[in-house]
Amino acid sequence: MFRFVAMRILAAIPVLLVLSVVTFGIIKAQPGDYADYLKSMLMSQGNVSDDAAQKQADAYREQHGLNLPVPIQYVNWIGGIVTRFDFGQSMYYNRPVGDVVQERLSRTVLLALTCHILASIFGITLGIVAATRQYSWVDTLFGIVSFLGMTIPRFLLAIIIIYILAFKLNVQEIGSFFSARYGGAPWSWDKFVDLVRHVWPVVFIATFGGLAYNMRVMRANLLDVLNAQYVETARAKGLRQSAVILKHAVPNALHPLIAYQGVVLPYMMQGEIEAAIVFGLPTVGPAIVGSLGVGDVWVTATFMLVLAATLLIGNIISDLLLALLDPRVRLSGATA
Repeated sequence: MFRFVAMRILAAIPVLLVLSVVTFGIIKAQPGDYADYLKSMLMSQGNVSDDAAQKQADAYREQHGLNLPVPIQYVNWIGGIVTRFDFGQSMYYNRPVGDVVQERLSRTVLLALTCHILASIFGITLGIVAATRQYSWVDTLFGIVSFLGMTIPRFLLAIIIIYILAFKLNVQEIGSFFSARYGGAPWSWDKFVDLVRHVWPVVFIATFGGLAYNMRVMRANLLDVLNAQYVETARAKGLRQSAVILKHAVPNALHPLIAYQGVVLPYMMQGEIEAAIVFGLPTVGPAIVGSLGVGDVWVTATFMLVLAATLLIGNIISDLLLALLDPRVRLSGATA
């Protein structure tokens, strides 16, 4: 097992390196940088002439290394991460990038994990119900729900919900985790309820898509397994239908879903990011959009690198789960 894990981790390192190069190149390909943003702010708010603002912008570029060739900027950035675990200094937030990422990422991961757990529980359960009631009205209803969950864009669903909350239900507090009176208060049941009241739209939107996929995959896999010979043998032995499904069919139908877990966490994070951008929650999504808008390259590159790392970590975890459930996977990975 140790060799299996080591091989997966070693294989992920060059992939992460390539992703960092591509991501950094795409970010730097956009016109302008933070010095241009600084110049525009000086001219619009500081009543500074164009020449004076340009000189200050050029001095800022030289001071922070923004005038260096892109490959050198990348080497300096990735070298600081590898040697000192230093992601750089945010030019917009005027804080270490690591602090900005840690603050925003912890909230995003907690929301994404919550969505993942809910989507797995409800999606797998509804998939089992749909498969055991094939072609019934229940199966048809769940099929419609699955289709809607996989096709409706999450940002569109977020816009619809925010329209209903703001204009139909007259909800005032949108875009925060807590009401004003609970912002700095210690944790209590009332504060938890207030948190749920603020984040339920984001959790619902991200969970809906994952639930739809889990339900669809579980239904299809379980229908295939129910026709297998070992399931027919279990029925011939006189086992109850519930025992046949839960003890023999469901465990084998879960294998593709476990393999899917490698992309579930990034998928849930993506759903949370899209919804959080619309709702304005202080998580990863608005931070990425804001840093892109002002040219804060170190924040944007670090966030994208962390999101890529979550995808690789998710794939490693799914490989481990498959290896624990199926020794053939573990043996093939060790001999590869």
